[in-house]
Amino acid sequence: MKFSFVDNSEPSRRRILRDAFTLALAASPLASLAKAADETKAADENAEEVTFAAGPRPLVRYPQKRPLTLVTTRPPHLETPFSVFNQGPITPNDAFFVRYHLPDFPTSIDPDNYRLTIKGSVNTPLSLSLAELKALAEPVEVVAVNQCSGNSRGFSMPRVFGAQLGNGSMGNARWVGVSLKAVLEKAGVKADARQATFRGLDRPVLPSTPEFIKALDIGHAMDGGPMIAWSMNGTDLPFLNGYPIRLVVPGYFGTYWVKHLSEIEVVNHTYDGFFMAKGYRVPDNDCYCIAPGTTAAQTQPISRLPVRSFITSVKHGDVLPLKKSVVLKGIAFDGGVGVNKVEISIDGGKSWREARLGQDLGRFSFREWMLPITFTSKGATQLMVRASNRAGETQPMQADWNPGGYRRNVVETSHVTVA
Repeated sequence: MKFSFVDNSEPSRRRILRDAFTLALAASPLASLAKAADETKAADENAEEVTFAAGPRPLVRYPQKRPLTLVTTRPPHLETPFSVFNQGPITPNDAFFVRYHLPDFPTSIDPDNYRLTIKGSVNTPLSLSLAELKALAEPVEVVAVNQCSGNSRGFSMPRVFGAQLGNGSMGNARWVGVSLKAVLEKAGVKADARQATFRGLDRPVLPSTPEFIKALDIGHAMDGGPMIAWSMNGTDLPFLNGYPIRLVVPGYFGTYWVKHLSEIEVVNHTYDGFFMAKGYRVPDNDCYCIAPGTTAAQTQPISRLPVRSFITSVKHGDVLPLKKSVVLKGIAFDGGVGVNKVEISIDGGKSWREARLGQDLGRFSFREWMLPITFTSKGATQLMVRASNRAGETQPMQADWNPGGYRRNVVETSHVTVA
């Protein structure tokens, strides 16, 4: 596969395909689709990455991206190297993870001819240009985490089916766009509306493959939270993150954040397409979990992010100094209730100390935390971090299991040595 990037900085930018890619499929799985990262940099960053059963995962460079961890090539699935999360609460656009569901995705988009269709159970069907969409209402802004439903799936024990992901299929960005509510009000939602469905431009290759369509209850779609974003961290969306517009659903897993959004259909029933009725579902119980080898009596669509936290300044195997101050740093987030406490243990969970929380960028954002620590004894130890939110939810000490490897939020542990 081969990507070539057409730069959008020429003076006649309205006459070119902005953020365009030319794609040629070749027999080789990788071929020239992405350039291998610089060997030295790759070695440095791969030292922080997790190796699963298939072996080390290479770093590759795609258009508009720095070297990212390769999960799959068709469709592209790229993870953010974990060291990026120690550099601040906002994930840079060029480091933001990439996830497609279907391999036939667009390789060039002309913004002047792009349209968003709103149809179905509405009074006035619409076909909006990007200019019309941007002029429809006052722009709204939110800082929100986009996390893949299967982020960290590779750590599931026993192993589960699906891409064996590390912790890098997540990111936090400042999104600007128009409220979904404003768009639906412009179309006029009918009284019988039950859900709104969302379709992007990626398509299946085989007729037997279901289309990727997601749905939100009409009450959620109209509550002012979800938005249609055209800006990410102060600039246009990167192509591989959904240019020119994508659905942003703050507090919900990334499966709902449809890229290259092209069609919204309001329906008067509960949508039963594959990616709602069969895919992306979890056991319908308090822990969203079952015992390995059993089958859930009932399931429900995955929805909100659970409370979660990570240590970002230390990695497995680090050697930390004795009797010298070490500042531990990390991030925490949840589905929008708001993180209000992060605790650290340096003795494998025997005792806990409360960390200081950093700047609050909003209830859907990463929240940085820090805690100065002085180790007083030598030897191997375990650093642990757990977060709680304003609803009293706290990360579990033992990992819950489900067949999809979804919603992992167990207390994270880093094994280090003090010397």
